[in-house]
Amino acid sequence: MANSQAATLDRSFVAVAHPLRREILERLARHEELTVGEATHDFPISKPAISKHLKVLEEAGAIVRVIDGRTHRLRLNGESLEDAYAWLARQRELWERKLDVVEEYLREQQRAAGTPNTPRTEDRA
Repeated sequence: MANSQAATLDRSFVAVAHPLRREILERLARHEELTVGEATHDFPISKPAISKHLKVLEEAGAIVRVIDGRTHRLRLNGESLEDAYAWLARQRELWERKLDVVEEYLREQQRAAGTPNTPRTEDRA
């Protein structure tokens, strides 16, 4: 992975690492556009702290801020998180394959030992 790609991926994960930032992103996902006040109205933190969280989201490219006079409007830029989603999907696929191999190995061991198969966790009701 190229350094610029790694840096973009790192910024994406930093953006979603904090629950308040995730809440901002979720609110923006439900609305086309919100003012800063609308997106953060009930957060129990100071305005400077909110500004820092918004800066992290902006630097990651997760949100776009449009300034209209004294009003700051926020929009979600979901495309910026696509690299993180793709990375997670690749990791999930890799680990599912590895766990499938382990599961098959354990089944073979059970058959060789004459132990009856136990249902998979997801098969249990």
